[in-house]
Amino acid sequence: MASEIHMPAPECLIENTNGRLLVNPKALKILSAIRQPVVVVAIVGLYRTGKSYLMNKLAGKKKGFSLGSTVQAHTKGIWMWCVPHPKRPNRALVLLDTEGLGDVEKGDNQNDSWIFALAILLSSTFVYNSMGTINQQAMDQLHYVTELTDKIRARSSPDVDGVEDSADFVSFFPDFVWTLRDFSLDLEADGKSITADEYLENSLKLKKGTSPKDKTFNLPRLCIRKFFPKKKCFIFDQPTHRKKLNQLEELCDDELDSEFVQQAAVFCSYIFSNSKTKTLSGGIKVDGPRLETLVQTYVNAINSGDLPCMENAVLALAEIENSAAVKKAIAHYDQQMGQKLQLPTETLQELLDLHRATEKEAIEVFMKSSFKDIDQLFQKDLAAQLDKKRDDFCNQNLKVSSDRCSALLKDIFSPLEEDVKQGIYSKSGGYRFFIEKMQELKKKYLQEPRKGIQAEEILQEYLKSKESVTDAILQTDQTLSEKEKLIEVERVKAESAQAAAKMLEEMQIKNQQMMEQKEKSYQEHVKQLTEKMDRDRAQLLEEQERTLALKLQEQSRLLQEGFQEENKRLQNEIQNLQKKMEKPRHPCVLN
Repeated sequence: MASEIHMPAPECLIENTNGRLLVNPKALKILSAIRQPVVVVAIVGLYRTGKSYLMNKLAGKKKGFSLGSTVQAHTKGIWMWCVPHPKRPNRALVLLDTEGLGDVEKGDNQNDSWIFALAILLSSTFVYNSMGTINQQAMDQLHYVTELTDKIRARSSPDVDGVEDSADFVSFFPDFVWTLRDFSLDLEADGKSITADEYLENSLKLKKGTSPKDKTFNLPRLCIRKFFPKKKCFIFDQPTHRKKLNQLEELCDDELDSEFVQQAAVFCSYIFSNSKTKTLSGGIKVDGPRLETLVQTYVNAINSGDLPCMENAVLALAEIENSAAVKKAIAHYDQQMGQKLQLPTETLQELLDLHRATEKEAIEVFMKSSFKDIDQLFQKDLAAQLDKKRDDFCNQNLKVSSDRCSALLKDIFSPLEEDVKQGIYSKSGGYRFFIEKMQELKKKYLQEPRKGIQAEEILQEYLKSKESVTDAILQTDQTLSEKEKLIEVERVKAESAQAAAKMLEEMQIKNQQMMEQKEKSYQEHVKQLTEKMDRDRAQLLEEQERTLALKLQEQSRLLQEGFQEENKRLQNEIQNLQKKMEKPRHPCVLN
């Protein structure tokens, strides 16, 4: 439960030391323990702009993220604070506070760009914090957004249609919230009052022209408009007079400007109510362990000189989780079979029916936990393991039945064998008494319960092993004529042949049952895979429709503003997306 999260203070998640990013194992351990989905809010902005205050408010604390821990040159990286979500008990709130961007003491723009990119990749809500108004200087300071196309990849390989990789950014980028601190203007346009969101919308309008200056003006605005699915703006008055700003963490609400206190409350309420669960392509909700894997995957990529790739991160996550899903499915199968199976079973079909029902549950367990199983490699592994489990149980069933039948025959027939040794039946008329006794003991054996599928075979093996004894007793019986003896020998042979034919028929039936079971197993895998692929396809279409709606909305705005060249580029993205949405579904095949 989210309410069980106990993290009294923030912890450094990603440390930046000498230009190299290091993941803190202690922070990863905290994430690994959070089993519910996470809402991840990251804040980025220039140093000394009061980012930490807002994050502490979101954490419900006055102190925690300290100014010193994120804005001074000697401390770098991304800090994390996991707290119970105040409005959603089945979610955890993960707050990420980043080191201040643009610190001249650091002299490392490359570092700032990576911090900015990581905050984008890890969050579901991305807060950009700045001072004053949205003017060209503010946009120039937000140049990191224009560098994202060089820092992040959506796909591991280029699009065959030549559409830029960044066309997919809007499908997985977080919601964008711009917080403007110490805002002093009246929110007005053309003499009318406007909202903060309308102010942001107006600020993102493009300037007509093709000069380098016009392109510099338009580029960050275009990136924000194209990349982020949802945009929101909040303005904040100065919290208190300038002399007390360095004591902000110590001041109570009644010592702060009342407007500022109200604005901060509205901001927090919006974040709590509207920030989405961190979700990956395919509707995969991110929990603590998944976020842990994403952090490691992205940082490893950066440190190895590669670009963090969304598709590769999802596949790396899938590799871990699909392997765990196979183990989980096998564990479920083992547990259920251990509880329900009693060996030996009376028939092979009884065992196969139980296997099939349990196998179906195991496949369901796998399907529920797995995703992005490329070429169904993990499902094939599961199928192979389940097949081996079935065969092992069949062999075990044979052995248990054989051992039980052999012990039973020994117990039932040992008195008769002892009598034979004593010569009880080696006399005139002894053969008839011997046969009667044999029939009586056979009947007793056949009436014994839970002998299993080897009952007849083990009996026939036993009887065959006693043929010489039976023949010896027959030949020594002086009351029988030679003709009667020959007739008796033929009867025994016919009986033995009949039993052998019956066993052969039973063997063929068992082989047929095994063949049918293998086909049913295959069909069950295909059925559940087809259903999962249909669900995944529906989920993908839903995501694509959402992305398409955003692109069409932006296209409409570009047309209204008269930007034909940008509209043409966006039209190519829209057509490419529509082609993907129209692709027919291929039938499921497991080879």
